[in-house]
Amino acid sequence: MTGYHNLKAWQHARRLAVESARAARQLPRHEQSVLGTQLRQAAYSVAAKVAAGSVASGAARLAAFEAARRSLAEIETILAVAHDLEYLPTADYARLEAWCLEATKTVCGLGRKVRAAGVTSDR
Repeated sequence: MTGYHNLKAWQHARRLAVESARAARQLPRHEQSVLGTQLRQAAYSVAAKVAAGSVASGAARLAAFEAARRSLAEIETILAVAHDLEYLPTADYARLEAWCLEATKTVCGLGRKVRAAGVTSDR
């Protein structure tokens, strides 16, 4: 197994991706191709970006973790909209929001760790 499998951030992101894909399947048919696809893509990308960042170095490492955080913000927004439209029951929304929060905390922790090492973004 590759080292990123041991990262809590990757484990949380992977779980969030699985749960988000399940939630996307529960959306109304007319929303599955837009909102569902956007939710799945954002969720899948978090785990992929954490994995990529874990094997990168320097500014590329930080950029990958920052991109993962942006995708997490996207997921939070999509979930909130889906809940507001009553596509997601409150219990499902709360569970997904909790997974998103855990992933966010751990991804932000990775970013802080990289910054503490003196790495800055390429931007």
